[in-house]
Amino acid sequence: MKKIYLHVLFMYFGILSTYAQTKPEPAQVDSSRYQSRKLKIDEINLVSAYYHQNGNNSAVTGGIGTEKLSDFANTIDLQVSKFNKRGKKNTFLFELGVDHYTSASSDKIDPSTISSASSADTRIYPSLNWTHSNEETGNSFGFTGSYSTEFDYQSLGAAFNLTRLSKDKNTQFDFKLQAFLDQWTVILPIELRTGNTGGRKEEQYDTAPRNSFSASFSLAQVINQKFQASLILEPSYQKGLLATKYQRDYFTDGSLRAETLPDKRYKLPIGLRMNYFLDDRFVIRTFYRYYMDNWGIKAHTAELEIPVKINSFFSVSPFYRYNNQIGTKYFAPYGQHLSSEQYFTSDYDLSTLTSDFYGAGIRFAPPKGVFGWQRLNMLELRYGHYSRSTSLVSNIVSLNLKFK
Repeated sequence: MKKIYLHVLFMYFGILSTYAQTKPEPAQVDSSRYQSRKLKIDEINLVSAYYHQNGNNSAVTGGIGTEKLSDFANTIDLQVSKFNKRGKKNTFLFELGVDHYTSASSDKIDPSTISSASSADTRIYPSLNWTHSNEETGNSFGFTGSYSTEFDYQSLGAAFNLTRLSKDKNTQFDFKLQAFLDQWTVILPIELRTGNTGGRKEEQYDTAPRNSFSASFSLAQVINQKFQASLILEPSYQKGLLATKYQRDYFTDGSLRAETLPDKRYKLPIGLRMNYFLDDRFVIRTFYRYYMDNWGIKAHTAELEIPVKINSFFSVSPFYRYNNQIGTKYFAPYGQHLSSEQYFTSDYDLSTLTSDFYGAGIRFAPPKGVFGWQRLNMLELRYGHYSRSTSLVSNIVSLNLKFK
């Protein structure tokens, strides 16, 4: 289902966003006392990605059946800035995303219809961020508002971000608070719906809330000219309808029910990122994360990325990520749940598993612009292959264009 491709997309774009071409340059203060107060465009980014997956453990049909899914995602962000009378910088970042996906397993929610709800859908998600920063100190704070909608889901989001740097700019602290207030349409499998009109069960959709709150604490330290490290803590809390009600669960006595999970979930990921600059051509980027939650899931994730600078404007960055997960106590495969259980799921996303994600990216940023077009500052193409022990496999390719 769509949860899987979103997970891989987040991993993929997480890798993409942390990519850097060379060593970070020390912060420099503009010697000129004059700063333009006109609103100017800093950059425009266009990102398109195509994702495809296949497997045979669909949660819609109780842990068996096709997981075939395709998604075409597009985002555009526009960053503009303006200095106020005190010389402080105000940056506005507007982002608009549009995803369209098709899911073969979603057709099994109601096999009698030509096209089931959610078998194909389009997700639209705009957001706007304002950041107020001091160019001399590097300190900043800002706010973000966001919205997302698709057939069975609407979400309102808000966030606050804060950055503080030490006087020598070797230590950076980042803090972020986020809240998402979601409303889900409760869609049951056709067998479990109530009501009957003319021999056909009529669709009756209720709605239910799902609210998510999270914080992020990051402390980054420059150890020396070659070595940097950062510690990341991201606790979160969810409350509301956390089960996907159109996912079936089959029991040892032959009965069928809709997925049922607790209405509260606490998550605690702890990460450590370390970057080592071998020389002007090679960078070693490593990341480790430990995850646990109150559903009994525990996971270890390790990632390695080695950007290689071929020349001053062309680079290649292969990457590899490994994940080992201990599944929730509420999981059981098809037909193995006991009728006495209070909570139950056959969603393999929540099972014990291992996964691999690897690929490479190429980055092209010539001084005279890509293909001689000065405004097109950078082109980046990336490919990733994901596979896990439950037999699910997927591929993703993305293109990122930056205009300045």
